[in-house]
Amino acid sequence: MRQLVTAVTLSLTGATMLAAALLFPMSAQAQGQQAQQGQNGLSNLFSGIFSGPNPAPSQAAPGPGGAQTGAQPWSGEDGASGHPLMTAAAIREAAGNFDNCVAGMWPDAARRNITQENFQRFTAGLSPDLRIMDLMDSQPEFSKSIWDYLDILVNDNRLAKGKEVLAKYKAQFDATEKAYGVDRYIIAAIWGIESNYSTQMGDRSVLQSTATLACVGRRQAYFKDEFLSALEILNRGDLRPEQMRGSWAGAFGPTQFMPTAFKRFAVDGDGDGRRDVVDNASDLIASTANNLKKDGWQSGQTWGFEVLVPEGFNYMLADRAKAMTIAQWEKLGLKRATNQPFPHPAEKAYLLAPAGAQGPGFLMLQNFRVIMKYNPAEAYAMAIGHFADRLRGGQPFVQPWPRQERELSRGERLELQQLLVQRGFYKGTPDGQFGGQTRDALRNFQASIGAPADGFASSDVLDRLRGR
Repeated sequence: MRQLVTAVTLSLTGATMLAAALLFPMSAQAQGQQAQQGQNGLSNLFSGIFSGPNPAPSQAAPGPGGAQTGAQPWSGEDGASGHPLMTAAAIREAAGNFDNCVAGMWPDAARRNITQENFQRFTAGLSPDLRIMDLMDSQPEFSKSIWDYLDILVNDNRLAKGKEVLAKYKAQFDATEKAYGVDRYIIAAIWGIESNYSTQMGDRSVLQSTATLACVGRRQAYFKDEFLSALEILNRGDLRPEQMRGSWAGAFGPTQFMPTAFKRFAVDGDGDGRRDVVDNASDLIASTANNLKKDGWQSGQTWGFEVLVPEGFNYMLADRAKAMTIAQWEKLGLKRATNQPFPHPAEKAYLLAPAGAQGPGFLMLQNFRVIMKYNPAEAYAMAIGHFADRLRGGQPFVQPWPRQERELSRGERLELQQLLVQRGFYKGTPDGQFGGQTRDALRNFQASIGAPADGFASSDVLDRLRGR
């Protein structure tokens, strides 16, 4: 997922990779289903953060292949997406063929140099976890505002723990900064926000989850690659099955690697011959840094600046595709909220106004885009960047959020899209999920009535659409 936000829609259904369907209009793939891109990100973080601490798992101990028994059962209902492979009948049929499906992946595993002995050992006892089908198609009714989201993620307890982690692993962070040129505070922030410093990593077997999704549901081709990649990790000996436990979509470890992302980015940070991103701090820190570096991290640069946006500003310019130099933004009247000068006026940035004209603005730099490659949602990237600044000793944001604004329910979001369709502004299919097309339609409607065209879906805008 990527783009400008109106809110953060949250799934409160356990350790889910799609735990937040972030309502930033995303310009490309929606990895708020981070699974869609196979990169790391917001995976199981919200279990326990939005719904309290994780309860003791109800499932029994995993079997030889990491399979679980006794987990919360599948609802037995059609998925909310309406996809033909997510009907109850299709799910039951695919589940009935699960063993054949897994066995049928042996030739592909062999081509990846997985031994037959290990293939049989790691797949023995696997059974489909159909509860994942409910999690995959869940549609939360209510959303979290960007300010509530930041309040929850960037808090005093997590800051204190982050400072402890930075001190405890100073030598590892020193070595990683020297080798990769990636800011230690960003790495520590990702660790803290992804898993609350290894305390909320998820408890589902990665093998069981990815095997289920490879054989059942609407994303089988994608998850087949994740499942085979998980087998490769085990076959190589980097991790043991009991270490590979995480979100329902297969993200694991303190900074939540998908198996395919592990293959691309994991490194042996301490030279012991294994890439252990779960229990080895050197490997974890170095692998996360390698991920960011390969995604284009610029050493010695920050992620963005909070800015004051002048009255009467044209918010049609608040678009990721409309990057300008900071000097150009200054000519349009933007200045830092702290009244400090911008260090590099020639740098290019885009304007983000996550709460519209009522809230603070932000000029986002290249490193912000890099964080979004880790998890492409602007709310997530903002939380990472701000948390890193706070760990470094920085202050909270200067400008207030419009906390008087309430978030729209899913039904209201659906109604808003339907009204935009009726007025000729929205050409998509109303689904209650806000993306770039909805934002652009909303901006055009706002401009038509002489309101700031900031794309912020407030209750007032909904009332204006209703004609009130």
